[in-house]
This record gives sequence, C-alpha cells and structure tokens, in this order.
Amino acid sequence: MRTETLILQNLLYNDNYSSIVGIFLKPDYFKEDAEKQIFIEIQKHISEFNKAPTKEVLSVKLNNREDLNEAAFNKCNEVLETLKGKTDDEEWLIPETEKWAKDQAVYNGIVQSISILEGKDKKASKDVIPEILSEALAVSLDKSVGHNYLEDGEGRWEFYHQKETKIPFNMVMLDKITNGGISPKTLTVLLGGTGVGKTLVKTHLASQYLKQGLNVLYITMEMAEERIAERVDANLMDTELHDLHLMPKDTFEKNLDEMKIGRLIVKEYPTAGAHVGNFRALIRELKIKKDFTADVIILDYLNICASSRVKWAANMNTYIYIKSIAEEIRGLAVECNVPIITSSQLNREGFTSSDPDLSNTSESFGLPATADLMLAIIAKDDGVGTNNQILFKQLKNRYSDISLNSKFLVNVVKKKMMLVDIEENDQPALANDGSNKYYEKKSDANSSSNPLAKEFKIRPKLRTEKAYDDWNI
Repeated sequence: MRTETLILQNLLYNDNYSSIVGIFLKPDYFKEDAEKQIFIEIQKHISEFNKAPTKEVLSVKLNNREDLNEAAFNKCNEVLETLKGKTDDEEWLIPETEKWAKDQAVYNGIVQSISILEGKDKKASKDVIPEILSEALAVSLDKSVGHNYLEDGEGRWEFYHQKETKIPFNMVMLDKITNGGISPKTLTVLLGGTGVGKTLVKTHLASQYLKQGLNVLYITMEMAEERIAERVDANLMDTELHDLHLMPKDTFEKNLDEMKIGRLIVKEYPTAGAHVGNFRALIRELKIKKDFTADVIILDYLNICASSRVKWAANMNTYIYIKSIAEEIRGLAVECNVPIITSSQLNREGFTSSDPDLSNTSESFGLPATADLMLAIIAKDDGVGTNNQILFKQLKNRYSDISLNSKFLVNVVKKKMMLVDIEENDQPALANDGSNKYYEKKSDANSSSNPLAKEFKIRPKLRTEKAYDDWNI
C-alpha cells in the first residue's frame, strides 16, 4: 500500500492522527491528481466542520466540482474505494508521515529552484533559493498537545529557577533595564532620526561584545565595510578617528595584536538589496569557509532591508512591508539562536519631536509589535559643553517594567565613536512630560562626579536642526 493511501484513509478514520498531521500537510505533496483533490476536500471539510467527512460526502463534494471532468471524477471515486479504515500502528505512522512530508517538500523545493535557475519562474529571483530549501528541510510535525498545568508543574518550577543566558551590554543603565543584557532569539531596535548617533551606538556595542570575547556579525547596507571597521578601531584603540589615519603601520598592527577580543565580520550589501535569505546564506557560508559562528548580529539598518516574502511595489502598504521585514529578522534570530540588534528611522513627526514614542516609528506601527526591546535615542548637549550626550527612552521592554528608568543619559565621545556611562546615582531625574526637560537632584548639585550638577533647576533641552548637523560624522 502506498504511503499516500495510508495518509488519506487515516485522515478520514483517525481523529487523533488527523489533528496532529492535518495542518502540516499540503496539497502539492500529493503527486497523483486524484489524491490531491481528495486531500483538498478533506482539509476543507475539517476546517469548516471540525471533523472528517464520510466517503459519501467526499463523493458528493467532488461531483459538484465544476473544474473536474468526468474522467477525473471517476478516478477520484476509484481512490475513495481503496480507503478502508484507520491503521492500527499509529506510533509508526506519524513519524512515517513526517518523513514523507519532508521528502515531498524537499523534492518540490528542488524542482522550484531548478525552475528559477532556468529562468522559467519569472516571479522569483535566485536569491530566494536558499530560503526555499531551508523551509523544505524545516518541515516537521508538532506532536505536542500543549502544556498540562497540573501535571507539568515541576517543569515550570525548573524553568523559573534556571539561569537565563544573557549577553551584557557592558553599559550600566542598559544592563539594568534588561536585567543583565539581551537574550538569544530576540530583536532589539534603536529608534532615532537621521544623524542622532544610531550607527555610533551600534559600533560601540559591537566593540563591547568583542571585548567580551564574542563573535559579532555586522551587516551594513548604509555604510561601507571599511567605515564600520574604522569606527570599531577607534573605539577599541581608544583613538580619535583622525589619528587612525596618522598612525604608523607598526603601531596599528601592534594595537591589533594586543587586543584580546572576539571575531568581527563586517559584510556590506547594497541598500535594499538583501533580505534574510541572503543573511541566512551568509551565516552558512561563514560557518563553512571561516568556521565563524556569530554570537550577536548587528544589522544597519531595518528600513533599508528587503523582504524575502513580500515584493515591494509602489502602491504597497508600508505597514505590511516593514512588519514583514521585522518578522523575518526576528525569525532569523530565533533560527540562529542569537540576539539581533538593528535600528529604524523616526517618521516625520518623530524627527522634530523632543519626546518620540511608539507612534513615531517610521512607516510601520507593526515594528513595535515584533521587537523585544525598543529604545528611542535622542541627541543632546550636556549643558556644560564638555561632552555630547544621548538620551535613551524606553519604548518597549520585554525584560522589565518600562516605567522604571524610562529615560537615562550616556555621555558620547564622538571622535572616538564611544559611549561613556553616567552612573545610576548620577543620572538626573528626567521629566516625562513631553518637553524633554531634565531635573537635577539637589543632593547631587555639588557632586564632582556629576558633570550635570551645577544647581537645582530645570533645564529645557530641545533638539534643533543644528543638533542633527553636529551628528553627521
């Protein structure tokens, strides 16, 4: 007996089997047209009535199909007559169905890939082939029937007490609001206007992860590979960007040799010219060719990625498109078991706002729904004139209560592409009234450790066009 026959008759006569495998099977897995049409009608009936149809009902449904001629209908009836009842050995049949479904998916994926390579499929590019094959290989049946609250209590207790894997930022306030850092399988989004320092923040974080001995994959579609590496060099060597160009070769090489850091790969793609399919292929290639596995992926930046699922068109809804990109990127984070850090532009209203919120996400409010951590970054002057600063504002945080430390400052040494901590006790009390004011603590007014403390007063700090110009480095 053919596997297809076993599958069809158990879909009809075995409710448990049907509930496990039915949702994962696809019509194009069936190569014989009659079997495919029977499966389609079974699937439709279960979806509508939540139970399998009888053979008599199937025969009527097929007879009412205008797209089936008499010969096709008779063939379907012949197949129906062979479906006698359920298989006793369900324990064997379920994994056998899984193997069969995966084999069919891989076969279909190979056929589709060949069609793309030969130019027969005009709707898809060659870039999607790795993703097509990956999806085919990932086909599997969900055999879980869910979490039993009472019976699985011990497992929950162990989950509550296990130590979660975290990757620290090595920044006091960022680590505080995330309870020690970001987790694998998560998406972090930095939200800011043009020129406020999003790339500076990302290259600083890349440097911090390298200092921890972690491997970092930095994907850029906005800036050249050499420019990203230049910013990391300035940070790690504690050297101004200008001085890098004056540094003797032997000094530069000596500095590199003395670094005890992880590995960094910087890969540049054309703007809007790459999607997660390309990133997934790159990750595999780096593993094979360079024995490189990323611990953290930094993507610069989300809005200029392409979608692997949705083809951009001039009349396309940007909500759908950007949300699709965000979902694909987070899916990649889950697939690769790494955190991904990226950024997104503010929309027109947010660009001029001194206190942006989730509604100021450029092009798509669907992005915040996908992100695990979202931080707005606002360029500021410290009021003293010694350092520039960035104001971080929490917009979404799955790690802790967003109302705690909702805003905080870090100092910025732009010439070295470096962030410098302001300790928690030295943070000003920031107003959350939409004015972007901050209030200095009177108790800290004379503290030498607080560069902001001069006297107890309110300092309004609004972003200006000049503020943005100052950050275009």
